[in-house]
Amino acid sequence: MPPSSQRPRRSSSAGSARPRASSRSLAHAKALEPNAFAALLSTVQDETEARLSACLDSRLERAEKIAPEVGTMVSALSELCLRGGKRLRPALLVAGYRAASARADLDIALDAGVALELLQAYFLIHDDWMDGDIVRRGGPSVHALLGERFQNQRLGDASAILAGDYAVALATELLAELDVRSGVQARVFACFARMQLAAVAGQQIDLVAEAGDIELAYALKTGSYTVQGPLELGALLASGSTVTLRALERFARPLGIAFQLRDDLLGAFGDPSKTGKPLGNDLRAGKRTLLLAAALERARPADRVLLGRVVGNRKARDKDLRAALEILEKSGARAAVEARIAQLSRRALKAIGRDVTVEGRELLTGAVELLAQRRT
Repeated sequence: MPPSSQRPRRSSSAGSARPRASSRSLAHAKALEPNAFAALLSTVQDETEARLSACLDSRLERAEKIAPEVGTMVSALSELCLRGGKRLRPALLVAGYRAASARADLDIALDAGVALELLQAYFLIHDDWMDGDIVRRGGPSVHALLGERFQNQRLGDASAILAGDYAVALATELLAELDVRSGVQARVFACFARMQLAAVAGQQIDLVAEAGDIELAYALKTGSYTVQGPLELGALLASGSTVTLRALERFARPLGIAFQLRDDLLGAFGDPSKTGKPLGNDLRAGKRTLLLAAALERARPADRVLLGRVVGNRKARDKDLRAALEILEKSGARAAVEARIAQLSRRALKAIGRDVTVEGRELLTGAVELLAQRRT
């Protein structure tokens, strides 16, 4: 049996020792960065990393005491969580928190952000297994990693599913430990459940449906827990008004779709050294993206034949893959997706209105720019 932990211990203390965010550090970052959300993200990344590391170190110690095999599973989860990650969801949670209140203490919001990172890990682990993706964030996906450690891929796959289950259970426990009123906590848990239900519905559509509304699947599968859920969760933790929550919902839906459309472009054309995934990975995986749908609609018959040889073919030759990517470009599909991202971004900006705080407007405006135009 392989050792349960494959990474060095961190010096940060585990469990209840949580670093506190400095409002001065957030303000200082904002002063140095014209995009308020980018400044916030920079600070939230550090805060989230410290809290997430302490939490997972503590859990790994407990898991190893239960059994080495449990430690192996939790170690793989920990490696995924701490192998980078943009921490966009915790930053959006803080943005929603600030959109509802300019003065509420940020520590609760930052702790809740750790739960979002664990929720994302849960979805990533299961999604990679379903799609057969063996690379995530520049390293092995959890099912691939555990298959190697157990020297048995069937056990690795099953253990990865359990690692995802463990992640979402831990996320739920962290939310239960937040120091908020019982009424607020009930609404937080309801929001957390809605995020999961929507993402599961979107994944089912993406997995099974051969046709239909691709943007609906994007709104459910990605937008629900990437943009709308974090913003709503933050506003709820700050006891935001119904008016503010509705404004955030109007803002979040178009931005969530734009975020996934940008992800589609990065999945096709992104630099593998920055995206952590192979060039053209989505084409080889056969993912039903709006980018591919636009290309199939616009491409010449001969080009559709070539696309058919690549899409869903993990053994496609690099030469054919690059030719397929060229079709996405010359057919006008890439330009059409860029235009749709711009349209959705304008809709999100228009939705901000005056129903959030001044700081909230600045953060949400910056979020549109950063999320819709990112390059990683």
